Amino acid sequence: MTDSVVIETNGLGRDFDGKWAVQDLDLQVRRGELYGFLGQNGAGKTTTIRMLTGLLQPRSGTIRICGLDYATAAVRIKQLTGLVPDTPPLYDYLTGRQYIGLVASLWHVDRRTRDQRAARLLPLLELEDSADQLCKGYSHGMRKKIHLAAVLVTAPAVLILDEPTTGLDPLSTRRLKDLLVTESQRGTTILFSTHVLEIAEQICTRIGILHDGRLRAEGTLQELRSRHGERSLEDIFLQLTARPSGNHDHGPADR
Repeated sequence: MTDSVVIETNGLGRDFDGKWAVQDLDLQVRRGELYGFLGQNGAGKTTTIRMLTGLLQPRSGTIRICGLDYATAAVRIKQLTGLVPDTPPLYDYLTGRQYIGLVASLWHVDRRTRDQRAARLLPLLELEDSADQLCKGYSHGMRKKIHLAAVLVTAPAVLILDEPTTGLDPLSTRRLKDLLVTESQRGTTILFSTHVLEIAEQICTRIGILHDGRLRAEGTLQELRSRHGERSLEDIFLQLTARPSGNHDHGPADR
């Protein structure tokens, strides 16, 4: 592994009752990359994210985050990693600002730094007017945004998001895209799953397409267009996910 590789998996796999949800997954995501993890519902995206964040034990293969292995450095990996799941685990009877404070304290972020970071993030995510309301009254989109703000206040080296735009209106989606680009330019390594191809096409530095638990293709948008003879990401995605699961490409061109 080179020094710039932040997320690395080799032969990663997980089955449920004998059916493989993810199999033989090799990933390398480098520092500052904005990596889009694409796939249909049931492709294995969420299972992969749960393994990357230590919420699910792999059945096979290895994971290294920032050069560390869960077997020997699980706590340190979790300190370096921020997760934004599809349904964030907020506390209903805290305000959004209190929730940010709670997460910051768990990550040992001092109050001054916390407040400075929150002051930057809340306007960007359109949360200034709702930050002092109870989380129980938040919509799904607002819950996702306040959790994202809380995670970013901890300044994670790695940010992993599962379907981050679900529940967001068009303006919030645009602001989220801009924020992810900014964070990646700051050096944060970002991996996010989505089935919204347009978002991946607009902002990702590299894209991986998952189908039936296997990585079918990986590369920049230009590389994927060159290899698969299609102009749009949608056409490439449909071409690859229409193949039977046994015919995925192991070749070096798609790694």
